[in-house]
Amino acid sequence: MKLTSLVPLLFIVPLLASCSEQKQVYIVYFGEHKGDKALHEIEEHHHSYLQSVKESEEEAKLSLLYSYKHSINGFAAELTPDEASKLEKLEEVISVIESHPRKYETHTTRSWEFVGLEEEETDGDEVQRHKNDADDRFRVGRKFLKQAKHGDGIIVGVLDSGVWPESKSFSDKGMGPVPESWKGICQTGIAFNSSHCNRKIIGARYYVKGYEKYYGAFNVTANRDFLSPRDPDGHGSHTASTAVGRRVIGASALGGFAMGSASGGAPLARLAVYKACWAKPNQEKVDGNVCLQEDMLAAIDDAIADGVHVISVSIGTTDPLPYSQDGIAIGALHAVKRNIVVAASAGNSGPKPGTLSNPAPWIITVGASTLDRAFVGGLVLGNGYTVKTESITAFKMEKFAPLVYAANVSVPGIALNNTSQCLPNSLKPELVNGKVVLCLRGAGSRIGKGMEVKRAGGVGMILGNSLANGNEIPSDSHFVATAAVTPTVVEKIIDYIKTDKTPIAFIKAGTTVYKNQPAPLMTGFSSRGPNVVDPNILKPDITAPGLNILAAWSGADSPSKLWVDQRVADYNIYTGTSMSCPHVSGAIALLKAIHPKWSSAAIRSALMTTAWMTNDEKKLIQDTNGLPANPFALGSGHFRPTKAADPGLVYDASYRAYLLYGCSVGFTNIDPTFKCPTKVPPGYNLNYPSIAIPNLNKTVTVKRTVTNVGNGNSTSTYIFSAQSPVGVSVKAKPSVLSFNRIGQKKRFKIVVTVRKDKSHKTMNGTEKGQYLFGWFSWTDKYHVVKSPIAVSLA
Repeated sequence: MKLTSLVPLLFIVPLLASCSEQKQVYIVYFGEHKGDKALHEIEEHHHSYLQSVKESEEEAKLSLLYSYKHSINGFAAELTPDEASKLEKLEEVISVIESHPRKYETHTTRSWEFVGLEEEETDGDEVQRHKNDADDRFRVGRKFLKQAKHGDGIIVGVLDSGVWPESKSFSDKGMGPVPESWKGICQTGIAFNSSHCNRKIIGARYYVKGYEKYYGAFNVTANRDFLSPRDPDGHGSHTASTAVGRRVIGASALGGFAMGSASGGAPLARLAVYKACWAKPNQEKVDGNVCLQEDMLAAIDDAIADGVHVISVSIGTTDPLPYSQDGIAIGALHAVKRNIVVAASAGNSGPKPGTLSNPAPWIITVGASTLDRAFVGGLVLGNGYTVKTESITAFKMEKFAPLVYAANVSVPGIALNNTSQCLPNSLKPELVNGKVVLCLRGAGSRIGKGMEVKRAGGVGMILGNSLANGNEIPSDSHFVATAAVTPTVVEKIIDYIKTDKTPIAFIKAGTTVYKNQPAPLMTGFSSRGPNVVDPNILKPDITAPGLNILAAWSGADSPSKLWVDQRVADYNIYTGTSMSCPHVSGAIALLKAIHPKWSSAAIRSALMTTAWMTNDEKKLIQDTNGLPANPFALGSGHFRPTKAADPGLVYDASYRAYLLYGCSVGFTNIDPTFKCPTKVPPGYNLNYPSIAIPNLNKTVTVKRTVTNVGNGNSTSTYIFSAQSPVGVSVKAKPSVLSFNRIGQKKRFKIVVTVRKDKSHKTMNGTEKGQYLFGWFSWTDKYHVVKSPIAVSLA
């Protein structure tokens, strides 16, 4: 699904031609508010800026879309480029951001059990217990959930495409009254009234002004959406239920796949819905949503004022933006000042390096990995070759059918590099009818390839991964019997088609298989570091399940998200970092319930330093190429919520620490109470739970501070150890830290030095700019506080 741009306070102008200059929506951002002003005074102040560039007061008022006046100071308005330029030159304006719906996009059960959080939830007279009572991991998980009260009292704001309130995942059965701290509203609209809010969905809002300026006045039929908080698309319901959905027994997708209990991480936490993503009008519904940053920024401003504790954002830029031009980063910084934790998806542009979004250090950036559940079917070729495959399609083959390669049955005029892709109208029906077609991934949607095979009369599809996809197999609700296979299997199939005069194939139906090993694996689509906005901050922070996740769905959309698909699903299997982000948001809610006084940075630190770096076979988590994944893929590792409750030490950072960090990247004048010092410390000295040093030449000394939060262990001694990057020395000064009370802080330095031989060449012959990776840890009797290191050599 596609999002648009989120930016600080910018003027916004629709793409409408005027007699002079073309207008667009811009956001004008001023940073924090100065002094205590009434809301109407703030809006009048924003109007005054518009009046300074508009010809009349009436034109100024008509041009205003949003006045951000709760925590964020700025506005969105229709401006000409010349008007925007005039405002940008004003000293008090931090940034002016041009809004465009191509900058941001959505990054679009068993997963909680996989990380040890199979719950024991009391819901009225119903008590659900995990069958493996003897399993220590699940005992620890249930103890953790009980300690966190399943998230009760915590409010999670989900910024997305809305919610399907009738889903059982959003039932309020057995829940107590709405928290007294809640200040939000239940905004009504088309197919959504006040009764759709309850003690679970305690608030709902929608933001459409930017969308309407870009696409024109909202029309339910043309826009294929609801002018209300209702979710037309499934994405918002899926992410919300993954984070905080109630436990639903017997949930499954497409008539039985992934059958089991669907639950969010914090099932008793409250949900606040902020709909700022809308269906694309007049387009095939494959990738679904548009999110404009002026709408998103208004949503974040309201969420802060409403009293949420966590904001979950499965949205990001298609191209990384400087913080001053990134609406999500701007909104998140204002949230963090008020101790609201913000988690956001890393993006789906991997495995290409330097593609991740949401890289600001005050955001918890989440990559996507797999879990140990697979939907195993089978493929049998006429030569006897048999291989396990993945599929969740309900369509079945009864017997063998002729097998063809798409490149050999495509219509004339298709570009040579696309003949194997099964793009729309690319296959010859007379050569495909009644056959199984091998289609390769690359261009076009996976679902669309199956649709093309069906259109041409095919009875089955083999969907082959490219080398870039590796061994990651997403499961989709295809329209023909489908077997998804790895690049190695693709080679065997093509060779068989070339060498056999009458190749045939049979696709076996899939079944759900658990404890599929090794798991987790990194997904190929998860966006990778390095952080191109600031390489001094290592991103992503962490990874969580994001492949083939079962969660709630919208009753207004089909499992495939295609118009021609008339199927309806209560639950659906979906893939993306959009799915991994709410896993971490749910875990954050639980940690907030256990440690309400912890800062956003402390919670991030606890999640990062306790993360898994090994799979269920006790080996390093692998990337799609079969090699160990590095921190640019998995960050600190695969999240482990039960360990994060007692991390031992945390790397804390205050709002003012982030403002100081902003001085190092030119993101300044955000807060009138803070001025950058004459000598600005380097960005890598932000007190972060990981270390990134670009262009290392000789020696760099990194400063860090840890705080003792040991669970009842007020007296403790931690010993330093390191697995240094090849050719680099990593040492700590001091190398022993002793604590005698909870809350005590200790400072230390990490000294990173390039090792050189007698000829003064780097010992490992690493090329300039190439990144090397390692880890360092602080360990006592009970805790291992581990941090990744990324270093590139000058």
